[in-house]
Amino acid sequence: MKTRQFLTGLTAVVLLAGASAFVAPGKKATTYKVDAQKSIMGWNGKKVTGEHSGNVKVSEGTLMTDGGKLTGGTFSFDMNSITCTDLTDAGYNAKFIGHIKSEDFFNTAKFPTSTFKITKVTPKGGNAYDITGNMTIKGITNAVTFPATVKMNGNTIEADGKATLDRTKYDIRYGSKSFFENIGDKAIYDDFTVDMKIVASK
Repeated sequence: MKTRQFLTGLTAVVLLAGASAFVAPGKKATTYKVDAQKSIMGWNGKKVTGEHSGNVKVSEGTLMTDGGKLTGGTFSFDMNSITCTDLTDAGYNAKFIGHIKSEDFFNTAKFPTSTFKITKVTPKGGNAYDITGNMTIKGITNAVTFPATVKMNGNTIEADGKATLDRTKYDIRYGSKSFFENIGDKAIYDDFTVDMKIVASK
């Protein structure tokens, strides 16, 4: 009886010791605060007759690392800060931005903030990653995956990534051939791109 109890206890010790060997040592979760002055999101939208580009300010956010590797992050964007950088006529620029902020597009009066939350980070070697996360625009959330470059320098992280989004998935249908027929050269393409440059420090 005692021999059996001894063997049972010994087996438990061995199993626990083996399990502990798989626990990664030395990793430490660290949170970095986004520098809103140095971070920015650029955008580019195309139509049959041309394209427009601009920026949106980052209002706040964080990046998380574990053992020196990026693991997550959350960012907020001030949609009322949206600009257009290619229209040089002040009056036309203001009219264009007014339309972009209206219910036809981002409806910034009702939805002043967009967010992106990282849900998965896949290292690709060196500073290259594939980032998967949830993009929320106009209160609608869709998953998106895109390549990014992440550089760590002392207490600072710089992350750059470019994602392609389908605006119709966020209830932005104005000028879309997917919903309106016979609009000819007034059509605006469904896909647009966002370039996120994030700078964060401990």
